[in-house]
Amino acid sequence: MKHTALLVIDVQQGLLDERPYQADAVLQDIKALQEQARRHDTEVLFVRHSEDDEQGLFFGSPAWEISTIIAPAEGETIIEKRYSSAFKDTKLNEYLKQKQLTTLVICGMQTEYCVDATVKSAFEHGYTVLIPKGCTTTFDASIAPADALRRYYEQEIWHGRFATVVPLDQAMEALA
Repeated sequence: MKHTALLVIDVQQGLLDERPYQADAVLQDIKALQEQARRHDTEVLFVRHSEDDEQGLFFGSPAWEISTIIAPAEGETIIEKRYSSAFKDTKLNEYLKQKQLTTLVICGMQTEYCVDATVKSAFEHGYTVLIPKGCTTTFDASIAPADALRRYYEQEIWHGRFATVVPLDQAMEALA
């Protein structure tokens, strides 16, 4: 039995329409991770954020949809969330425990918000977390450009504390 899953966070059309940092490259890397996981019957899970604001990621709106480039295959699980962490008030932890999944390969959006909150929550719940280098994205912020934010979280916040940041090829091996 495999104990690893790929967790794709908030890669939704409304966020992609805003053109986050290196979006096309991140999408292609996530697609490669998905294809590897599917080839080896490794679980692929999606997280989708919903907001009450009808201008944002409003439930059922085109902006709310997961990108067609990395869309879930039939039968793959989508975890709906309303908070930054994919664990808060969702069935994610219960699902992972039921499936005996202990290692999560995490990628998606936004680096310093939902990905960060989910990585830290996964760590607190006892999961082994792997983050493929360069497989999260975000937007420029007033304090730093998006590339610096991603690099900071990968090198200074996550790696060696809450997760292990690995090259893409090592993440691919973990999904095999």
